[in-house]
Amino acid sequence: MTPEHQRLAEANSGKRKWRKFGPYLTERQWGTVREDYSPDGAAWSYVTHDMARSKAYRWGEEGIGGLCDDQQLFCFSVAFWNQRDPILKERLFGLTGPEGNHGEDVKECYYYLDSTPTHSYLKMLYKYPQTEFPYAWLVTENQLRSKQEAEFELMDTGIFNEDRYFDVFIEYAKADTRDILIKVTVHNRGPEAARLNVVPQLWFRDTWSWGYDDYQPGLFAPDDTTVALEHRKFPGMALRCDGQPELLFCDNRTNAKRLYGAKKTTGYFKDGINDYLVKDDRRAVNPARKGTKAAVNYDLTLAAGESATLRLRLEKNALPRPFEDFDALFETRVAEADAFYESIQTDLANADVRNIQRQAFAGMLWSKQFYYYDIPQWLHGDPAQPPPPPRRQQQRNSEWFHLNNADIVSMPDKWEYPWYAAWDLAFHCLPLAVVDPDFAKDQLMLLTREWYMHPSGQLPAYEWNFGDVNPPVHAWATWRVYKICQKHNHGQGDLPFLERVFHKLLLNFTWWVNRKDKENRNVFQGGFLGLDNIGVFDRSDELPTGGHIEQSDGTSWMAMYCLNLMRMALELSKHNPVYQDLASKFFEHFLLIADAMAHLGEDGVSLWDEEDEFYYDVLFTPERESIPLKVRSMVGLIPLFAVEVLDPDLLHTAPEFVSRIQWVLNNRPQLANLVSRWQDQGRGERQLLSLLRGHRMKKLLKRMLDESEFLSDYGVRALSRYHREHPYTLKVDGSVFSVAYLPGESDSSLFGGNSNWRGPIWFPVNYLIIESLQRFHHYYGDDFKVEYPTGSGQYLTINEIANALIERLTKLFVRDGEGNRPAFGANEKLQRDPHFRDYLLFHEYFHGDDGRGLGASHQTGWTGLIAKLLQPRKLYE
Repeated sequence: MTPEHQRLAEANSGKRKWRKFGPYLTERQWGTVREDYSPDGAAWSYVTHDMARSKAYRWGEEGIGGLCDDQQLFCFSVAFWNQRDPILKERLFGLTGPEGNHGEDVKECYYYLDSTPTHSYLKMLYKYPQTEFPYAWLVTENQLRSKQEAEFELMDTGIFNEDRYFDVFIEYAKADTRDILIKVTVHNRGPEAARLNVVPQLWFRDTWSWGYDDYQPGLFAPDDTTVALEHRKFPGMALRCDGQPELLFCDNRTNAKRLYGAKKTTGYFKDGINDYLVKDDRRAVNPARKGTKAAVNYDLTLAAGESATLRLRLEKNALPRPFEDFDALFETRVAEADAFYESIQTDLANADVRNIQRQAFAGMLWSKQFYYYDIPQWLHGDPAQPPPPPRRQQQRNSEWFHLNNADIVSMPDKWEYPWYAAWDLAFHCLPLAVVDPDFAKDQLMLLTREWYMHPSGQLPAYEWNFGDVNPPVHAWATWRVYKICQKHNHGQGDLPFLERVFHKLLLNFTWWVNRKDKENRNVFQGGFLGLDNIGVFDRSDELPTGGHIEQSDGTSWMAMYCLNLMRMALELSKHNPVYQDLASKFFEHFLLIADAMAHLGEDGVSLWDEEDEFYYDVLFTPERESIPLKVRSMVGLIPLFAVEVLDPDLLHTAPEFVSRIQWVLNNRPQLANLVSRWQDQGRGERQLLSLLRGHRMKKLLKRMLDESEFLSDYGVRALSRYHREHPYTLKVDGSVFSVAYLPGESDSSLFGGNSNWRGPIWFPVNYLIIESLQRFHHYYGDDFKVEYPTGSGQYLTINEIANALIERLTKLFVRDGEGNRPAFGANEKLQRDPHFRDYLLFHEYFHGDDGRGLGASHQTGWTGLIAKLLQPRKLYE
């Protein structure tokens, strides 16, 4: 057991609170729904980036490379000023949704490089230009560009071309649970000497201005190198500073004069440190050296190629020589982090692959955030503040009156998506389970708790609309995390975890059945279901044709949900036979869904198109006319996901379940024939439950594995390339709706325009494809082969095809024979420069033809699945 494993054990047992402090500070609090108190729900404009430096937030704090406690009572981050910018760089800059030609987008250059699960060691890199940051240019140029053009990025301005920038490495090492060493190392990469103010900041989240608790903590300077904390929860804590910095103090308080033109305002406001440094306003900071926000100003001048290291220590023991053991402790924590990852990467020989996986894990662990949102308080306002507009009671999230979140949650991207999303979070938990199984389990349980899940059983989607519908993958993730943890724990599964989530998912399953099966025929809708613009219409809005869509993906997701819950029930039935009844219930519900997919009502319409040998959504008009929406998209591949293999050893433990199955087979043969030939046992006498029998699966795989359709060099596309030359069009009342192959960014504003499911490669669905193929192989074995790629004349087992898809996804990040990483695109700086080429970004999605990264640049969340795919594995168990 490595020292980090020991810390995990201590944290999980409650013996020591190693997770008390972590990178839980978001990178963007401005522009969020939580901070929006406008009458019309205009979150992007209510608090802007320009306002952020002057406004005290209600629901959370932000910063660069930040750290805070698990309730975000006090925060630490690092700010910078290059003596040229019009503002202090306290937060990352980016475009709002309306400003970007493809929606919101961060316009900075930074990387998460390392983290252990307990955050005993953390490392990130921020690249700060030495010339003036092009704030206005980034806004105006992107506004001038059409949706058919690429986004204009910071790199495109040429600001890094002559290496006139600073590399700023921010590192943390925990000597103890409340003793944190902080190191900031600055490198001047430019050809000339350059000046830089490095400004570490410490402040309290405002908990005293809202009318619930007027206790106000404080910060003060007992000497020239210490910022002491006065807080009832953190007695004796202080920030100790090496060297001879300048200590500056103000308050985390809104500057109402600057923002709103208030006349009678005095004090030292949130933007005081900015104004002191940038405007040379000596009155902006408190000469008494006290307040609720403090900064440590290091004014550096570095020669070309020179570096400097700053050392700070946040501790509670009043150490007489806080930096005496600093370097040795840091070296120890770095060595322990190496040992932890060596224990995970024992079978990964390639150094580049190890680096990719470790940075993917780092991104997952850095993307934790303290998420605070109390809907009743947000809707009704706070006692000490003006009441919100009356219209608020009927607007966004007003039906989620029970929701009260104040937890550490895994975020998709702490700048672009600084809020949890239900189906993203499910995928996050798989790679997280490899390094921190207990945290992964806690995340899955969290979303099913009473202060998250709606009383109706619906899981919250995301803060822009908690009532939206994401694919029901929570059961799948719960089962997979259970199996990963079981493997880590020498075959012992965490049954209380499985049972706890299972019971809550029964409520969620019932919500789906009652709310999303429009005509009670076991065919499901659900709207966009996380696939944004993949459909002919916005599937979450009222259709221009009237009527409704019977969704191939919605129905397939529910078939998968049935099998996931059935498998969980069978596992639980080993210890309590009562669960065999529930396993039977979900087995039969799965069969009913399979039947419905084949026969939609009395007219016998099927979601499977015999002529095209593909699954499509079907539009039913108010006149009951049925129109197959013949778009070859991921929607038609999702039926692959509904697959489960039952081993004979498992069936022997569930005799009542087996008896019920036999009754169904004997008395409802038409249902059994739709799924698989139950009497034809697979390899090792296994039984297969799937929406696809062998013939239909081969037909579906023929399209999926065709390089002229779905199969890219870098994974499976979300839309067939066939639609590049053959767009699908549908005419409705004089309007023409079209879907064409778009391998890059979206060309429409559907769902904000910042994501695109009409051609790119997305990790979550690719992961599910791979796992489904592995399950099919578990049943069919090596004798069942499929042509791969289609038309090649080469036949592989299904498991070999799954491995080949993993290789294609891996190629996005791994250097090719010429030393290029496809995810970097054509940017020579990223591909060749030694200070860029080994730092990875895990984008939201990837170009369907050339593999370059697109969308949110730090969505390590579900793209972090690459870390799990890189783990050597046995055949599906």
